[in-house]
Order: sequence, then structure tokens, then C-alpha cells
Amino acid sequence: MTDQTQEIDVKPGMSRKLARRIEYSIIGLCLLAMALIFQPFFKMGFTIGCVLVVVGGLAFNLVPFCEPGKPLRGVFKAGMIVLIVFVVAVLLALGSAQLYGVYLASQ
Repeated sequence: MTDQTQEIDVKPGMSRKLARRIEYSIIGLCLLAMALIFQPFFKMGFTIGCVLVVVGGLAFNLVPFCEPGKPLRGVFKAGMIVLIVFVVAVLLALGSAQLYGVYLASQ
């Protein structure tokens, strides 16, 4: 048998640099959110911080997918799943609040 190198069509995943950059961006977003919540200077910063805490918490679910060699598409796919679950949870919460209002009005 002869040693022949076969070309294998492998799509390379994320580089170490890109995986770290995404991971540190998510962590930085969470730190920024905490800093905005606890700052005493302006109320709008608190509001922005509250929104960023929710976004950062959801984005933190993507950190396990930020590994070198894993495809970037996996991060996007997981992000879409997290977003869909969040939207469904918000719609269920709003629907139950609406139904509770109807219940209270009927009594």
C-alpha cells in the first residue's frame, strides 16, 4: 500500500481568536449591564442596564458553543433557539396576565 494523502473536504470551525472574542464580548456585555444597574448618576442607565441584564443572561447561554473548532453556525443556531424560547415565554406571560385581568373583571 502506498501512502496517499486524501483531500477531505472539512469545513474549519471557529478559530481560537474568534471563539474567545465572542465569549469575552458576552462577558463584557454582562459586566456593562451590572455597571449600568449599580451606577448612581442617571436613571436611563439603570433602564438600559435592566434590558442588558436580560439580553446578557440570554446571550450567556451561547458561551458553551464558543469553542475553537466548533462551527460558527452552531452559535447562531443556539441563539435562534434561545430567542424563540424567550419569545414564547414572554407571550405566555403576557397571555396569562391578560387572562387574569379578564378573570378579575368577571368577579
